[in-house]
Amino acid sequence: MTAEELKSIIAAGLPCDHLEVEGDGRHWSAVIVSSEFEGRRPIQRHQRVYATLGARMHTDEVHALSMKTFTPAEWAAAPQP
Repeated sequence: MTAEELKSIIAAGLPCDHLEVEGDGRHWSAVIVSSEFEGRRPIQRHQRVYATLGARMHTDEVHALSMKTFTPAEWAAAPQP
């Protein structure tokens, strides 16, 4: 799987204001900004992203995914590199 494929899968299942995905084909990191994260705790946000990946997490297609999740307001307030 490529970073673009993983990005497309996440974006298809979760409306994202901003989405960055990097990785080596098995180990991934993502920055995800979505209004669906409003009022949700970090674990609930991660569960929402995992739900978009479905069986891919269980079949080892996506071995590991490290996430930073933000609401649009949190992202706007976060220092940008």
